[in-house]
Amino acid sequence: MKRFMSFESLITTILLFFITTFSFGQEVSYENGKKYIIGGIEVTGLKSYNEQTVKTYTGLRKGQPITLPGEEISAIIKKLWGLELFSDINFYITKVEGDNVFLELNIKERPSLSDVTVYGVKKGKLATILKDTDLKKGKKITESLISNTKNYLQNKYKKQGYLNAKVTIATAVDTSETNSRKMVVNVKKGEKVKVNDIVFEGNEQLSDKKLSKALKNTKKRKFYRIFKRSKYIKNDFKEDLTSLVDAYAENGYRDARIISDTVYKVDEKDVTVKIKVEEGNKYYFGDIDFVGNTVYSDRTLNRVLGIKKGATYNGVLLKKRIADDSKPDPEDVTSLYQNNGYLFSNINPVEVSAVNDTINFEIRIIEGKETFLDHVTVVGNDKTNDHVIFRELRTKPGQKYNKSDIIRSIRELGQLGFFDAEQIKPDIQNPDPNAGTVDVAYSLVESGSSQIELQGGYGGGGFIGTLGLSFNNFSLKNIFNGEAYKPVPMGDGQSMALRLQASRSFRVYSLNFSEPWLGGKKPVRFNMSLSRTQQFLTQRDSRGRFVPDKSRQFAITGVSLGLAKRVQWPDDFFTISHSIGYQLYNFKDYNIGLFNFGNGKSNALSYTLGISRNATSGGQIFPRGGSNFQITAKFTPPYSLFSNKDFKGLRDRSEELTDLQRTRTLTTAETSELESVEEERFKWLEFYKVKFKGDWYSTLVGKLVLRTNAEFGFLGNYNSDIGDVAFERFYVGGDGQGNFTLDGRETIALRGYENQSLTPVDPLTGRSEGGIIYNKFSMELRYPLTLKPSASIYGLAFLEGGNAFRSFQEFDPFKIKKSAGVGVRIFMPAFGLLGIDFGYGFDQDNISNTPGANGWETHFIIGQQF
Repeated sequence: MKRFMSFESLITTILLFFITTFSFGQEVSYENGKKYIIGGIEVTGLKSYNEQTVKTYTGLRKGQPITLPGEEISAIIKKLWGLELFSDINFYITKVEGDNVFLELNIKERPSLSDVTVYGVKKGKLATILKDTDLKKGKKITESLISNTKNYLQNKYKKQGYLNAKVTIATAVDTSETNSRKMVVNVKKGEKVKVNDIVFEGNEQLSDKKLSKALKNTKKRKFYRIFKRSKYIKNDFKEDLTSLVDAYAENGYRDARIISDTVYKVDEKDVTVKIKVEEGNKYYFGDIDFVGNTVYSDRTLNRVLGIKKGATYNGVLLKKRIADDSKPDPEDVTSLYQNNGYLFSNINPVEVSAVNDTINFEIRIIEGKETFLDHVTVVGNDKTNDHVIFRELRTKPGQKYNKSDIIRSIRELGQLGFFDAEQIKPDIQNPDPNAGTVDVAYSLVESGSSQIELQGGYGGGGFIGTLGLSFNNFSLKNIFNGEAYKPVPMGDGQSMALRLQASRSFRVYSLNFSEPWLGGKKPVRFNMSLSRTQQFLTQRDSRGRFVPDKSRQFAITGVSLGLAKRVQWPDDFFTISHSIGYQLYNFKDYNIGLFNFGNGKSNALSYTLGISRNATSGGQIFPRGGSNFQITAKFTPPYSLFSNKDFKGLRDRSEELTDLQRTRTLTTAETSELESVEEERFKWLEFYKVKFKGDWYSTLVGKLVLRTNAEFGFLGNYNSDIGDVAFERFYVGGDGQGNFTLDGRETIALRGYENQSLTPVDPLTGRSEGGIIYNKFSMELRYPLTLKPSASIYGLAFLEGGNAFRSFQEFDPFKIKKSAGVGVRIFMPAFGLLGIDFGYGFDQDNISNTPGANGWETHFIIGQQF
């Protein structure tokens, strides 16, 4: 119980009351305060906090001198208020004994949040909202928390076009917990508010249609509008008003301005936008003089500027020709200087006079010192070794600064596939205009570069299992270093791929290794490939099951070695490659119909020359610009030119026995002779094969990308007496993925049709025999849904057409099978590219002979990008 205070204590208490009550926002004089010794402190009003903790936080302790009234108490109160844990704080003097004063700190704790219920929000978005508003259990409920939460949610939905969004928040005591309250958030988004009409006033020179087009984000509601929505969003509208003024500036009206903009509410769902403009007079470019330029002549600068005297004034174009910030590598005057070492150049267009409707300009240039790179560093590469990165950089210490070299370096790093192309950021550091030096630091975020393929399925009468391992940042030199296995040696930029596939009737093994910088000095890529394929003959047993006979098989064993080098001509995007390959085709009592022999061997020794140019930008997964094309020519030696064999006689005898086989069963001797003739004829395969594939990427609007593609392939022979080989042919149609290939065939994707169904058919046997020539064209619109390192996802819509032909004489580039459809691609570092397409084939395929459109086909894509 508090005792009655003396008159002196009463006066002190009154003063202390005024201190605690008016300490915020008012100045109080503490000159007449009296010094005391704290005799004791009591904290009252606590519900959940420890008394000693609060005492410790105040900094007051028994025996401490204190002046009352004084600044100490005011400072403590401010400190406690700053915690936002209490809704009321009061200090009292309970008694005074001589120089000893006894204090009471009475506080009222704010309630804690025990539970939150949100109405009017989808469950999938609830977690994001709770995170953004920081509504978590134990959070102290304050007026600012409630106000901030309400404002955040209302503004969030207004930005999405819900202008009538309302949010109410209520709290109630939670009797199950001490000093806690439950919160209920009720969100009523209402209807999206659309732009019913856009009205322009004062425009005589530019039509309503042209002005409406300048409003990029604010569009009038129309039933056919899909890509440009007609929601009214205030911030977007303000941005569009700037675009509107720019539209006038692009057409010569530099003085045009917006007098007023008004939004009228039609009803709960619609608004009308009214914009009043003042156009002013139309202007033209006059003389454009360059001042201060010594590095480049006026003629060179005029050529880059590209603006001629007498042209309609275009302020937006002038800014872009001086410095275009919309592109990473623009052709403007600023880039001209920065690509030649003048980082610190300053280029400023100035209007010097205006005569009637003609404006004369001076382009004032401060060139500054030539700039050289001092330090070049990389950060963020935890797995990839520095030398793998630095060898790809076009920026080296001591070199002259070149903006285009930095952009090219970003592209090269993105093409490696080891880093997230979206997050490669060059940071210009420590610029020193006096010394003419600058540092460049590349910030990288590594993405998973290794992939695993694990599949199981049923086909060909049995289970098919696939195991594939692809290590795209491998380190061969550390293969015997146990500490480097995390889980495999990584970091040297090499690639190693293993693939095993097996079922009861076939087996496929392959090993591929690639070193992109053979010797570590120059970009010379070394490739090695080993493969083995076995197909066993299957026959039905007494129970109707397919049983493989492993004593009867067809096998292909192959090995290839290759070198590819980047060249500087015609430009440094080109690569020339060479490879030598050998395949052994071994038949053991197995006739697959490709040749008329079931026992024996056939050999193929080939040389392949390739020319490619890869100049895409934006990364491997989702390129946004540039092109990529490949031309390859594969040759075998023309053995028949150096042989005394009668190939014409062998072919005639083979055709004679084959025709006879169609009419009756051959005798054992005739069968043996046919096999012998065919084996002798194709003991060493001879052919040449030419292919072209080109991809072009263009960004249309925002993130929408158009990919166009053209492909062509031709398989020829040197000697008509031997004819076309049955291997290496083209099989068109479907998803372009073959589980296994026994004859070196190439599967060409053409969605909307079954796999390989657009391949020529032998008119006598009805068997698909592969194409000698094919062509394909496609157009694909792509839009990214997310491009995060963990998963990149984009949707697509496509139109494509193509076909395969039996001979060059039958080839018609316009006789194509057409299709259209949609699909989605998902790239996850651990599993590679996955996807699904729904394609509609508009024409009859070559296999089924079913008249009319092929119809809908579903294609699953694994580990392939087309």
